[in-house]
Amino acid sequence: MKKMVYGLFFGDSITYGEYDGVFGGWVDILKRYALQRFHEGSNELILFNLGIGGETTEGLLKRMPYELAARNSVEGNIVFIGYGANDLAMKDGVPMVNPVQFRNNMNEAIQHAKQYTNDIYLVSILPVSRKIDGVQTATGKLRTSEDILVYNQILKDIAVENTLHYIDFYTAFLKDKEILLSGDGVHPNEKGYGVMAETAIPIIEKYL
Repeated sequence: MKKMVYGLFFGDSITYGEYDGVFGGWVDILKRYALQRFHEGSNELILFNLGIGGETTEGLLKRMPYELAARNSVEGNIVFIGYGANDLAMKDGVPMVNPVQFRNNMNEAIQHAKQYTNDIYLVSILPVSRKIDGVQTATGKLRTSEDILVYNQILKDIAVENTLHYIDFYTAFLKDKEILLSGDGVHPNEKGYGVMAETAIPIIEKYL
């Protein structure tokens, strides 16, 4: 008998798919893939893109309990949490969310998700282009490769501590980042989002 499973993708503009006018971002590619597989006779996997541009883990905690309650399948849920690119960004000399608070916020978010599922995936932060590494951008944010490594390590540690899955997009991008990132040096271009989707398809395959 077919099951109906919900996949909830929480995140910022990279989850939302900003800057991709071709495919609509990696979550939308996965959404189309899941729909196609359903028509071929697989389980129904309904994916919700809950990415909000510019959001940090502070914003996530305000909405997460309500989003989870509103989209809960009795037959199974998967939760993806992709944060850090805005949290670690320096604004006026201080990170938007410091590492200690980031860890606390992520742990709190995981507790919310655990009320609905044990299938929780933490999404790594992507590398940034050399041209904006340590440079303040038009948005007033400054990101460094060092900070990305620090925050990604926090995500890896939390994944181990809670026996969760960690999706390492960072490594998938690192070697070719200059051709996978868009002109702003932060968001992927359509090639980059394609790489993210390819990395994630084997994960959603398990639920189809």
